Amino acid sequence: MGRGPSIEGRKNATDAVKAKKFTKFIREITIAARASGGDPNANPRLRLAIDKALTANMTKDTIERALKRGTGEGATEQVVEIRYEGYGPGGVAVMVDCMTDNATRTVADVRAAFSRNGGNLGTSGSVAFQFTKTGEIIFDIRDDATLEDKIMEIALENGADDVLNEDGFIDVLTTPEAYLAVKGALEKAGLTPIDSDVLMRPATRAALDGEAAVQMAKLIARLEELDDVQDVHHNADLPA
Repeated sequence: MGRGPSIEGRKNATDAVKAKKFTKFIREITIAARASGGDPNANPRLRLAIDKALTANMTKDTIERALKRGTGEGATEQVVEIRYEGYGPGGVAVMVDCMTDNATRTVADVRAAFSRNGGNLGTSGSVAFQFTKTGEIIFDIRDDATLEDKIMEIALENGADDVLNEDGFIDVLTTPEAYLAVKGALEKAGLTPIDSDVLMRPATRAALDGEAAVQMAKLIARLEELDDVQDVHHNADLPA
């Protein structure tokens, strides 16, 4: 019988994933600071980026270095933001947010990921209209349905747009600007979300199954593996 990966091998793989995630946080903090200044209180995008980094246990020293790069106090790199839009298997809408110092390399990598996994790269604006930038804070209340009223009350009192119950999962929706205030109020009340982020939320979802679902999962995984990719947004409804 073959043996699985060693403890050291599993640790190295975990460390690699963590390092890649941290690289994305650093880029986002740097770009946000460069665009609108290094004061998180006056820069909502930067405040959100720092919140994500701290949640992932990034050290304050690392965050500070990224801030300094963004404000011109440290070594700088010419990184730009680019969004690519396209279609995955079954015609699902896909948006890929990138930060890169070499747009030629990045577009080639993104195009290859689409073409090798049943999709194709589209033009700017081809699918973006199907998404709205939204804050999402998700709670699992399947073991305690009484929490729904508490979550709803706190969320709406602190500026949430809507609260949805989808089979025992509460989805709190906010504007990007209200996201941190709503999330903070819920956490202060002892309510811990299972997931939360500001993302591009699709207006509708396209159900996929069979080979199309398999290909779509491969496309998402391949895009997320690319060093220059920050986020992948799509409207596919994939099987659990």
